[in-house]
Amino acid sequence: MLRLWPRGVEGRSGAWSFIRDFSTHWASALQIGDGWTEADLAAAEERLGFQLPAALRKAYLLFGRRRDLTSNHDVLLSPAELYVDDVKEALVFRHENQGAASWGILLDSLHDDDPAVFVRADLADKSAERWEGWLERLSLCFIEIVLSEYVQADGESCDFLDPDHDSIELLEQNCVQLPFPAYPLCEEEHPTRWFLGQDVLLRDDDGTAVLARARTPEDLDRVRDLIPGDWLNDYR
Repeated sequence: MLRLWPRGVEGRSGAWSFIRDFSTHWASALQIGDGWTEADLAAAEERLGFQLPAALRKAYLLFGRRRDLTSNHDVLLSPAELYVDDVKEALVFRHENQGAASWGILLDSLHDDDPAVFVRADLADKSAERWEGWLERLSLCFIEIVLSEYVQADGESCDFLDPDHDSIELLEQNCVQLPFPAYPLCEEEHPTRWFLGQDVLLRDDDGTAVLARARTPEDLDRVRDLIPGDWLNDYR
């Protein structure tokens, strides 16, 4: 993955190549039928009254129907479900699984091929809701979606750690931090970080949670031993 990573963060074509390679080596290879059709996207554009950004179209065409890569936890909306938010500021394309947040593209940047992505929390006080920076490019956001949905799948090769200071130090010592841009952009002091162990992908959410997905249960046991702690699914 480290070999493939620089291409993924440099531009749109690199992002799609990374997602193809990641799917092949960590999940299952992308195939015809994994994406929505041109007709699906054209129908969405006619309904919305504008053309979708090139990066959004590419992602939907390439793997938009692959729920294991897009909707294990949070939900990538189908073309028929895309909508403009109630204050007419953004095109919404993703929801948090319990409706606590939405991800969108600001309407005034829809003409960009690879626009920035914003997130808006669902608050009791609707007047306090704001679209805040998430990632600077949509293609980067789709890398983040694929990785995040992959580590949040069900199964014996996934686990969750409630870390302490020692856990985070061991994570940093035993795994390699991937050079993903700091995000969310609205929380620059407390970014989400990605790490790679021996056949284990890990996400550190500002030291409040560590999510892990391994190729095999044995790989996951190895990282649990390297980073001891209160792993949710460790029944050994």
